[in-house]
Amino acid sequence: MAMFPGSIAFDEYGRPFIILRDQEKQQRLTGTEAIKSHIMAGRQIAQTVRTSLGPKGLDKMMVSQDGEVTVTNDGATILKLMDVDHEIGKLMVQLSQSQDDEIGDGTTGVVVLAGALLEQAEALIDRGIHPIRIADGFELAAQCAVKNLEAIASPFPISNDDIEPLIKVAMTTLGSKIVNKCHRQMAEIAVKAVLTVADLEKKDVNFELIKVEGKVGGRMEDSCLVKGVIVDKTMSHPQMPKTLKDVKLAILTCPFEPPKPKTKHKLDVTSAEDYKALRQYEQEKFVEMVKQIKDAGATLAICQWGFDDEANHLLLQQELPAVRWVGGPEIELIAIATGGRIIPRFEEISKEKLGTAGLVREIAFGTTKDKMLVIEECQNSKAVTILIRGGNQMVIAEAKRSIHDALCIVRSLVKDSRIVYGGGAAEISCALAVSKEADKLSTLEQYAFRAFSYALEAIPLALAENSGLAPMETLSELKSRHLQENCPSLGVDCMLSGNSDMRDHHVIEALHSKKQQIVLATQLVKMILKIDDVRSQAGEQ
Repeated sequence: MAMFPGSIAFDEYGRPFIILRDQEKQQRLTGTEAIKSHIMAGRQIAQTVRTSLGPKGLDKMMVSQDGEVTVTNDGATILKLMDVDHEIGKLMVQLSQSQDDEIGDGTTGVVVLAGALLEQAEALIDRGIHPIRIADGFELAAQCAVKNLEAIASPFPISNDDIEPLIKVAMTTLGSKIVNKCHRQMAEIAVKAVLTVADLEKKDVNFELIKVEGKVGGRMEDSCLVKGVIVDKTMSHPQMPKTLKDVKLAILTCPFEPPKPKTKHKLDVTSAEDYKALRQYEQEKFVEMVKQIKDAGATLAICQWGFDDEANHLLLQQELPAVRWVGGPEIELIAIATGGRIIPRFEEISKEKLGTAGLVREIAFGTTKDKMLVIEECQNSKAVTILIRGGNQMVIAEAKRSIHDALCIVRSLVKDSRIVYGGGAAEISCALAVSKEADKLSTLEQYAFRAFSYALEAIPLALAENSGLAPMETLSELKSRHLQENCPSLGVDCMLSGNSDMRDHHVIEALHSKKQQIVLATQLVKMILKIDDVRSQAGEQ
């Protein structure tokens, strides 16, 4: 039932109408006032994540309503967990989510850029320029910036023989994350995982084949890449063998139990003989099921559902190892990796539907003896699992998010192997190009172009600010050097090493990611500038 912010009354004809609560406090904003309300909401969201930008950016602690704590500096995660009421704030959250879904990295940068564009748009509106002219000018300026990115992009070598360049890119992505204490190791894991599942000829990466699994305990340095599938389960009986070689897997999604009568009637057992007969029937059915699996040639049964202790004991007696309660996604991944077919009914079991794996082993962790099952040397060797270790669940969750960003950026490079330089270098180069283009315009759009140029400078300014540098002095010096030396790789020296050339620091970003940031931020700002009517609670913008 829909909830109304008021009460329902009826007129003399019995027709219902709603009396809105606090009607006198409601006000309708139109035109410039509405747009300014939207801009303020967008800027506040951008201001929240601005301090998380860059390798020296700060983390945010998010506490959910039930007290669950998340510590992260991943822009998309921060915004997703924020309790945002304002509709424009929700659009900013969706913007970050779009960047995360399409690219996987740059989720903070895209929101900071959108916030800076809104700030510049507000100044132009105060000068009397129509929002539509500003929006159109921003669109043209974004095209100019993207064109400049294409011009300054460098080709990037991608091959299975030399993965060092890709590792450097992944390290750039992980530089601002919590995992940077084992920076290189995580980058290597991400690169090897993507290259294992990538088709370099078609320039395609199937992310479905990469599974990221976390296990509390140990150090982050214990994280590893397994060329196979890891399932957070163990053999159903402790006496079953812990290591199996040359395995034939029966992947079952049918319950391992005798069939129940599909009627609404209940079955009354009135005597001990009836009970014994029923028990005998169940046991015969179990034996028959196990025989069907063994006759097909299976040496391991993986079941999506559970089975009771009697069935478990019977499986042990018949020397058929089994794993129970394996989740749906894992079942699918095991089927892909082993080349097996998922079997929905016992009657359909056949030799052709079995999967194959060279080795299935149980691994144990620490003194608690937590166990997991590893399926390796599969028929489809492309399926891989990244196993992340850490001291607690919070660290593992953040490491998973960090690895996701690294995987996504390597995938972007496989799809489009061109790069630009990070540390704000690409943004400064684009800002100068857009500003130069503005000087050639005689129409009103030149103001929007210059505003776009200033907005692009918000990224290097935030990087300098978060690194403890003087923002304006750092930016002015970099812009001057860009013009004098014509070097598009000069960026903010966040690590205070005395060298601003990002080429030497190997601070590299995928061209596709940077282009998408500018395009998505511009599209959202255009949308916000075109909304001119909103009803809001008086005093609450």
